[in-house]
Amino acid sequence: MFRELLSIFRTGDPLSEMGKNFNEMLRLAHELNISAARIFFGESGANGDTEEATLYELDARVNALEQTIRRQVVTHLSVPGNETDVPYSLLLMTLVKDVERLGDYGKNLAQIVSIRPEPLPSGPCLDELLVIRRGVERVFEAVSSVFRDGAHDEAMALIRDGRAIARKCDQLIVNVGKGSLDAGTTTALILGTRYYKRIGGHLLNVLSSVVMPLDKVDYYDEPTAPDGR
Repeated sequence: MFRELLSIFRTGDPLSEMGKNFNEMLRLAHELNISAARIFFGESGANGDTEEATLYELDARVNALEQTIRRQVVTHLSVPGNETDVPYSLLLMTLVKDVERLGDYGKNLAQIVSIRPEPLPSGPCLDELLVIRRGVERVFEAVSSVFRDGAHDEAMALIRDGRAIARKCDQLIVNVGKGSLDAGTTTALILGTRYYKRIGGHLLNVLSSVVMPLDKVDYYDEPTAPDGR
């Protein structure tokens, strides 16, 4: 079904406008998460206030696009003869919610600095969180083109990487919780790790649409994924 959805996105059909809006949502959510990471890891410097304002603006634009796509779907399905597009519309409604959550979790990541404004202390826990960050950002950077092209093999590879990142997140939370860092640092590291796991999870939900049928989207357990599209 995913191939049919892509073919609709590439035509003059009204659903193609929804496809453009969805791609823009992904782009904005990616930009938002990059900004959120700079804020969380203390890389914004003197531009922190400006970056935070930009982040909230990006989140508002993501939310507005989600609402636009929802209206477009309802309008499209209300036209007689468009009933055959119901499965594709349902898939799109599922995916836009995942992208909207990417914006929310990115925003949550940036808000952690209110708990611990100072830079995070160097050490094994921070090093591991930076590895997780790079992994999630690499998946994020690839998602748009993989989705746009319906690249099944690339999607499967990213799903494998994403599941490995999720396991790293789980282990890091345990390590931080058992460590001797102060309360503020412990809270910031655990929340940051948890948000990165959720960001990665929603990216995998989007990728799952490339390799799974509609009823199994969001269930990206690799052994159950079919060989076909």
